[in-house]
Amino acid sequence: MAIPVALMIATTAVSAGGQILGGIGAKKSSELNAFNIETDKKLNKVQAMQESEARRAAYDLATASNIAAFAAMGRAQSDNSVQAFLKRQKETFGEDIGRAQMQTAMESRKSDIAASTERRRGRNTLLASTISAAGTIGRGAMDYDTVRTT
Repeated sequence: MAIPVALMIATTAVSAGGQILGGIGAKKSSELNAFNIETDKKLNKVQAMQESEARRAAYDLATASNIAAFAAMGRAQSDNSVQAFLKRQKETFGEDIGRAQMQTAMESRKSDIAASTERRRGRNTLLASTISAAGTIGRGAMDYDTVRTT
């Protein structure tokens, strides 16, 4: 009778330990996933800054080309229609940059939420596995009590 009881205790302990280790592993995995999400967020922010700089360079080049084209047509930069054109181009550039910044901010917030959700998933899994392990230990204790009294 001692061997079955010892085996019952051992299997209960192994089962509970496995459940807890599974929860710990899931939590660590979720922390790594959250870290990766945050890393992607930083990379996306850098990419957005580079794209913004590229837009700025393209705008500067286009502005210089347009001024040169106007000059070649004999129109001075101080001409009202040239000024209106350049002003509209600047407004368009500002709108493009504003939209890009808004998109970057929304993606950044989305990444924050995803990382937070991933961390919560890991904590919840760890908690669930700990509760499950406690249930396994309780069930093992009840089984032991049943075997002991029979």
